[in-house]
Amino acid sequence: MSKRLSNLNNKIRSWDDALRLRNVWAMKGETVAFTNGCFDILHLGHVSYLAQAADTAQHLIVAINTDASVKALEKAPNRPINPEIARAMVLSALSFVDAVVFFEQQTPLEIIETLKPDVLLKGADYNAEQNNMQAKDYIVGSDIVKSYGGSVQTIPFVEGYSTTGILAKGK
Repeated sequence: MSKRLSNLNNKIRSWDDALRLRNVWAMKGETVAFTNGCFDILHLGHVSYLAQAADTAQHLIVAINTDASVKALEKAPNRPINPEIARAMVLSALSFVDAVVFFEQQTPLEIIETLKPDVLLKGADYNAEQNNMQAKDYIVGSDIVKSYGGSVQTIPFVEGYSTTGILAKGK
């Protein structure tokens, strides 16, 4: 394997490895941002979103749904298009992504509880102020992050870019 591919592989972490990395950063006084998603077909909207997420802290950890959890979300019968390792490698290639972890649970709550990020981010279809956990725009884990003084933020979308829209164009 080439050195550069090896470097990308090294960004893909187990939960334990990501926690160790997060703790090292915390000991240095460095902040960590966290976001999650499927990131099935990486597009301009994703790149813009992740770059802005990375700007909120010194490090960015991205949690991606495993293939099984993407299927459980029932986005479409053929999703995910790309397998989880391919999605993780593409995200790892972004210079501003410091670590990628997988989660197979229905929500990223457990990994948020584990990593305790300083900043939790989601897209603008969510509401950082929403406290009703049953609301569609509630950000999972926001109550936990806020409880220890972390911040919860949303990032606007780039108009015209979504995986669903891109797939619809191909029909």
